[in-house]
Amino acid sequence: MKILLAEDQAMVRGALAALLSLEGDFEVIQAKDGNQALALLKQESFDLLLTDIEMPGYTGLELAAWCQTQKLPLKVIILTTFGRAGYIKRAIEAGVGGFLLKDAPSESLIDAIAHVLKGKRIIDPELAIMAVGECDPLNDKERRALRLASEGRSTAEIAESLFIAEGTVRNYLSEAIAKLHASNRIDAARIAQQKGWL
Repeated sequence: MKILLAEDQAMVRGALAALLSLEGDFEVIQAKDGNQALALLKQESFDLLLTDIEMPGYTGLELAAWCQTQKLPLKVIILTTFGRAGYIKRAIEAGVGGFLLKDAPSESLIDAIAHVLKGKRIIDPELAIMAVGECDPLNDKERRALRLASEGRSTAEIAESLFIAEGTVRNYLSEAIAKLHASNRIDAARIAQQKGWL
């Protein structure tokens, strides 16, 4: 069984790859960030995408959503440090089969892989209850602009990165600021980050 492991922290990625190699009949291909993972998904077929959420380039949630829109016949498990309600809700909407926290025991990961490959969904019950509560007000365009702004990028740099006009970027950011009742783009990014909407 072929697993694509997308994780930007080298030590965590190495430990997970070693664990999977020891535990089962898994061929593990490693990606150091979301962009490399997307390139690999476009080139090869995988049975499972095991991904972190917060990575440079594409996030794990964006990768999951891309797999869903492409109707790829693979399962997705999110493995993250952050159990934020917004993340879990977006993961469920993107058809993710499993959502696990990195501090879970290694047996939980192996069990989750087995269950998800059989078509079951594995999400910690407490996390699932959290996900039901809050509604993410941002659309994808606002989210991407806000994420780039949170990295300290200027309006011009965001426009270049997203292939849109600077005026459009300002519109996206002002919409996000208004929706989040924030005082500025940095405040909006902080609020969205805390909620798991970025």
